[in-house]
This record gives sequence, C-alpha cells and structure tokens, in this order.
Amino acid sequence: MSKHFQVLVIGGGTAGIMVSSMLKRKNSSLQIGIIEPAETHYYQPAWTLVGANTYNYEKTSRPMSSLIPKGVEWIKESANKFEPETNKVITKTGLEITYDYLVVAPGLKIDPAMIEGLQDAMDKGVVCSNYTNPKHTWEILKNFKGGTALFTQPATPIKCGGAPQKIMYLADEHFRKTGVRDNTDIVFALPSGSIFGVKIIADTLMSVVDKKDINVRFFHKLVKVDANKKIAWYEIVKDLSGGGCVTIADGDEASLDRDIQYNYKDVKVTREGDLYGIHFDMMHLAPPQRAPDFIINSPLASETGWVDVNKGTMQHVKYPNIFSLGDVSNLPTSKTGAAIRKQAPVVVENILKLIESNVLSGKEYQGYTSCPLVTGYGKMVLAEFDYNQNFEPDPKLKEFPLMITDSSKEHWRLWILKKYMLPYLYWNKMMKGIEV
Repeated sequence: MSKHFQVLVIGGGTAGIMVSSMLKRKNSSLQIGIIEPAETHYYQPAWTLVGANTYNYEKTSRPMSSLIPKGVEWIKESANKFEPETNKVITKTGLEITYDYLVVAPGLKIDPAMIEGLQDAMDKGVVCSNYTNPKHTWEILKNFKGGTALFTQPATPIKCGGAPQKIMYLADEHFRKTGVRDNTDIVFALPSGSIFGVKIIADTLMSVVDKKDINVRFFHKLVKVDANKKIAWYEIVKDLSGGGCVTIADGDEASLDRDIQYNYKDVKVTREGDLYGIHFDMMHLAPPQRAPDFIINSPLASETGWVDVNKGTMQHVKYPNIFSLGDVSNLPTSKTGAAIRKQAPVVVENILKLIESNVLSGKEYQGYTSCPLVTGYGKMVLAEFDYNQNFEPDPKLKEFPLMITDSSKEHWRLWILKKYMLPYLYWNKMMKGIEV
C-alpha cells in the first residue's frame, strides 16, 4: 500500500504542526500528510514551571487530533526509513509514502542510556528530570530536607539549554520558603566553561548565582550515576596538567582551580582514578539527548547524526526537495520553540516558492533563538541571540504591552510573558500557522 503527498511532514511537534498549518493557511489546495505516532502533543516549555509547582501539568497537553490542521492527513505511524533518491519514506508497518517535498521535524530522542546507571537511577526515582517527569521533580523538591542539591547538564545538545539551571533557581527559592535552604548546598555541575554562551546573559546569571549562593562547577562531564550510593561521577573535561592543582578533592580551597569552581562549597566528593564523584541528597538533570535512530542511520544525517541542512535556508545540503528544522536539524543554534518560531516561516516560504517557480524564496533564517531563563518565582531573564551569539532582542516581543526595556535583566514582566503570554501564543497562533 502506498500514498503520495505534495508535502510530507515527519513529526507532530512544534515544528511539524507549525509548518503544515502555515502551508495550509497560505495554500489551502496543497496535499499535505503528517507522520506522527503520538496521540498527545505537549507544550514542554511549561514543564519547568510544573516542576516547581507553579503550572498545571494537565494544561500542557492537548490531543494530537485537535492540532492536525484541517485538510491535512494524519498518518498515525512512525517513520522508519528514507529513500530520498526515489522521494520515498517507509513507515515501521511498511507503508510507503512518496512526496514532492519532505519536511523532517521528528524532534530528538532523550537517551538516559548514554550515561551509565542513569536509567536505573531515574527508574528508582533517585534522580528527577523536568524533561521526562516534571511532576516527580516537584515531589522531590517538596520532600527535600536538606543536604547537597545537585543540578547537572549533559555534554550533548539538549532541548532548551537553559532548562537545567531554571529549575535550580526555583528550587533555591522553594527551599528558602520551607526553611531547608540554611542546611543545603546547591551545586550546578556543567560540561562547559561558562554558565551561558552569550556574555551579557552569563553576567546576569552569575549575579543570580552570587545572590542565591550557588556553587558552580565548570568542565564537569557526567559519565555515571550510582543510584544506591547517590553519587554522580564526572570527568573533568579540561586539561589541568599545566596548572598541577587539585580540582575538587579535599576541601582545601586554596588549591582549587578557580576556572573550574565558582563559589566553592565543601560538599562530599570521592575520587576514583580520573573520576570525581559528587555525593548528593537530591539530583535534577537534563538527560543526554540525540537524534532518533532512524535519522542517525539515514542518508539525511550529518556526521554528528543530525539532519544536514543549510543554516540559512534549512534546505538539505544534498537533496533540494528536503527541508529540516527544529531539534533534529544540525542548525548551529539552541534547540528551542522560539527558534522554530523563526525557522518555520522560512521553510514554508522556500517550499511555496519552489512549487511556484522552482527557486528558493531568498528568505533566510539568521539563527534567532531565545531561552526564557526563569530565575525565581515571578522573575525571568530572556536570552535572545543569533548565530553569532549576539544578544538580539526580537522587536516583535517589544510590541506586547509589557514595556520591557532590557530583557537581559531579571524582570517580573518577563515572568508574565513566560507563564501566561507564551502558552497563549503557542496554542492560538503558532499551532494555527499564524506568524508571531
């Protein structure tokens, strides 16, 4: 059995629904199909707030059927194989679907198995993650009685790069309210040498770290989690041989490498060979993330496993009738819904122009993305930047009645944007193909 569509979209997430809705809105006669196995569509940006008990989890989901645009055929299957030379996608059940144009947007795969012991620790409830179960995160925060609260970020690209630290700032505030903060050390361990890639935002976040008295440990790559002993094992991914100094061993603050530690706290650390084990009483992490297997093993993937596209046009580098956007693409920007908001209109214009006159539209994506960095209950910073890591506020956000003059600083109005306005825009504009 086979089907044919003018435009075939893989993925019913933010990118897939937005592109198909926009295409239908601009050309209602287009024959479009969406391959998506899931029954439910989630608004994942709110899961940080769910994890801190300030957003209702039930409000983050809607039936997939309510979001598939009218006139678009929903193929409730999983894509399995690409045959781009013959313009064909084969599903897991063997259904063959051909296309004139293909949009690849299945999102990424959360893969705890990439870190030894992590799946076991998550299954046992020892480690929590807003990425997989934000309601569990709240249970952990609510029942925390003090000790070492460890927050960590993996060495892989992840959805919303700021998410691993947002929940930490909310946790700090919650611990202060419940009176356990005085006997708590908060540690943020991350693989990079900076808390954020855009300097003006990093400066703001380091002032938040100062205010909240958080210990940041740079160049820490998580490699193993021991659920029974509650130890997170890290490699130090910076060459320390030149300095000859201790990194995080015995609490002698004078001998610590200042580039690796910020605001040192004497939490229990065990050393085994080249690994450093931070003992924790609670741990939240973003699990490692990668492209889905059917993408990695396909002719569409780059060497890193993501779909290989031109960073301006989002057209595949080898197959001109294939486009990719969102988390699965190898665009050198953060994997966020805000990036998709700017990517989708470019993909849509390019496909429509190709259909009409077999040339690209000339419209290009400049790498805009934004990370809404919640820094406490009622406070947020909005990191907006382009491919060059330049701080680039979106003039459209200035049109909202928020009167925000500098989104690189903490502000309660940005919290209003995050909690109320962005979900409204998502469901009522972006998902309906209206450019915002």
